[in-house]
Amino acid sequence: MLSIQNLETSYGNIRALKGISLDVPAGKIVSLIGANGAGKTTTMKTIAGILTPRNGTITLNGKQVQGLKPHQLVKEGLALVPEGRQVLGPMTVLENLELGAYQRNDREGIRQDIEKMFTWFPILKERVNQLAGTMSGGQQQMLAIARALMSRPKLLLLDEPSMGLAPIVVADIFKVIQQINQEGTTVLIVEQNVRQVLKIAHYGYVLESGKIVLSGEAQELLHNERVKEAYLGGKKHA
Repeated sequence: MLSIQNLETSYGNIRALKGISLDVPAGKIVSLIGANGAGKTTTMKTIAGILTPRNGTITLNGKQVQGLKPHQLVKEGLALVPEGRQVLGPMTVLENLELGAYQRNDREGIRQDIEKMFTWFPILKERVNQLAGTMSGGQQQMLAIARALMSRPKLLLLDEPSMGLAPIVVADIFKVIQQINQEGTTVLIVEQNVRQVLKIAHYGYVLESGKIVLSGEAQELLHNERVKEAYLGGKKHA
């Protein structure tokens, strides 16, 4: 579904991505892990059209899409849940959800999808008329995911969905991510909670200093000594 080849993205003269390549097969959950500053969020922003790559190709459903604007990529079936949630605080839960469907005009389908979001995230139904900015971090994260799903994406990008959340909330969100995937949405997820994300992912990539240094099936990475030492609480590299 998504294929990235030799992708390079820079901030001025600083090369943040140094020719990375990765694939996200249709129907799978793929995780991208790495330390702070490795280039994970830069990768997501480049895929989503927020940053323009210097070199390389991004192919989505057989079509090269590097250089397209974010709203054009939504039409191509891609949605991003950004790091830090970024819900629209002065708007209600319902208004945020409706905004997620702004490119759609199938009123009945939108209504049905809102009800589906309420099934996946019951707290959103309870808070439907509450201003998003007054909700807890976990509730805002649920709203951010639900808002992205309102565009009916084929590929959902999740950037650090567990950041700053209590473990019990994280567990709930990861369960829903699995449900979303089982119902047919492909997922690419950036996550620092390495153990938890590799438990739900099918494949994984390890990003260090703007380069992919390791990849494989998620279960293999979970038991890989290098991954254990660097990300799972084992002894640290000097």
